[in-house]
Amino acid sequence: MATHMSRCRSWSRVQRFGIAAYRKYSSGGGYPNISLSAPLPGIPKPLFASVDGQEKYETKITTLENGLKVASQNKFGQFCTVGVLVNSGSRHEAKYPSGIAHFLEKLAFSSTAQYGSRDEILLTLEKHGGICDCQTSRDTTMYAVSAEVKGLDTVVSLLSDAVLQPRLLDEEIEMTRMAVRFELEDLNMRPDPEPLLTEMIHAAAYRGNTVGLPRFCPGDNVDKIDKMVLHSYLRNYYCPERMVLAGVGIEHEQLVECARKYLLDVKPVWGAVTAANVDLSVAQYTGGIVKMEKDMSDVSLGPTPIPELTHIMIGLESCSFLEDDFIPFAVLNMMMGGGGSFSAGGPGKGMFTRLYLNVLNRHHWMYNATSYHHSYEDSGLLCIHASADPRQVREMVEIITREFIQMAGNAGEMELERAKTQLKSMLMMNLESRPVIFEDVGRQVLSTGKRKLPHELCELISNVTASDIKRVTAKMLRSKPAVAALGDLTELPSYEHIQAALSSKDGRLPRMYRLFR
Repeated sequence: MATHMSRCRSWSRVQRFGIAAYRKYSSGGGYPNISLSAPLPGIPKPLFASVDGQEKYETKITTLENGLKVASQNKFGQFCTVGVLVNSGSRHEAKYPSGIAHFLEKLAFSSTAQYGSRDEILLTLEKHGGICDCQTSRDTTMYAVSAEVKGLDTVVSLLSDAVLQPRLLDEEIEMTRMAVRFELEDLNMRPDPEPLLTEMIHAAAYRGNTVGLPRFCPGDNVDKIDKMVLHSYLRNYYCPERMVLAGVGIEHEQLVECARKYLLDVKPVWGAVTAANVDLSVAQYTGGIVKMEKDMSDVSLGPTPIPELTHIMIGLESCSFLEDDFIPFAVLNMMMGGGGSFSAGGPGKGMFTRLYLNVLNRHHWMYNATSYHHSYEDSGLLCIHASADPRQVREMVEIITREFIQMAGNAGEMELERAKTQLKSMLMMNLESRPVIFEDVGRQVLSTGKRKLPHELCELISNVTASDIKRVTAKMLRSKPAVAALGDLTELPSYEHIQAALSSKDGRLPRMYRLFR
């Protein structure tokens, strides 16, 4: 009887939902198979997120009564990155001993009016899962903190104290002198010469002015920089109208409220609030050569030592990042690409860039050929770094000068599209990172007062044509070359010969005839 009743119940389910919908499970029960693609009755229609490649949240900017700009970009998450960017760097040290920016970078987040030591600052940040950092470049100083969003009030208070109320104690300055000396020693000993060459190429390109002034403190100035010199510099450059408080991952109103609370009516430890003696010099591109004869044979010892190499960097004037030609120059730099001869390659590594195809793939004896583009608010520099055995320096220089001349030729449609796609890809991948967005927001607002969003930049990149590349290259080739040379320079051609090669049609160096070898 019980079996009969069970069968009747099962048959009634089959009649109700259909045979396909009826499923038998190990428990003996069954339930209807409801479609997952059809909407359920009586449930509101869902709203799905859409991806269109554009940011829905524009960068919000507010200027406070004292001239300080507050900029924010909302990005959902538990953590935020907040910092103060100052329009101050090594280019502003013409009237001071060079190296002040280097010292300030090392002294950042030391003892302040509110915090007795660096450890106290780090412990305070630790409570909010935070870290802090300070970086200086030729034109910007950046104090940044990444921490939990709920600790925003503490973070802005700490930043205000670190920027405007540092104690600059004698023992801290002495420790900084030791750190600077160590860094200078390390700079001359490290196997990678790129930081030293970058310093040298700027000194050659902008001899004795603005971005050509040394970014690292010269050894002779380490003992000259003291509290009085630092205060004199800070008085002129650390004023609200030269600063931006930037934040990513927080609400704009919340950041503005904190800025008013901690940065509006704060009197700096050095007294004056208005800048009296600001250096407004415009970068003057001079061109020239800086050479450093150096024994590179013992740079990297061990079981597999790096062979002795001579490093050459040749640069020409490009343009400021405020000009329209900045984007074509960025595409040109990506098209040149390059890297080390031992690179593993792979997708996105630039194995089809010109310096790989024309230089590293054809000349096995070259160890490196890389293109760099440095751009500032009033000038720029596009350069190629190459390294090879000291006996082949002359040949290496000629290969690089020929590459510069060939830039003025017609760019192939495929290589141009590849360079543009690679540049857009690199831009978008970098802007996935919160600290990178913070730096982008801060630098753009500091220099232009507004921010171009990634989709606007991608559109500008897409609009670059082969004729734009040809035009900017022709303009660049009219400038005098800047040359930096490091290592054994016995075979280095003269500056006049390099200049003649870059003025010729084929980029070849003038022939030299020697009676004796």
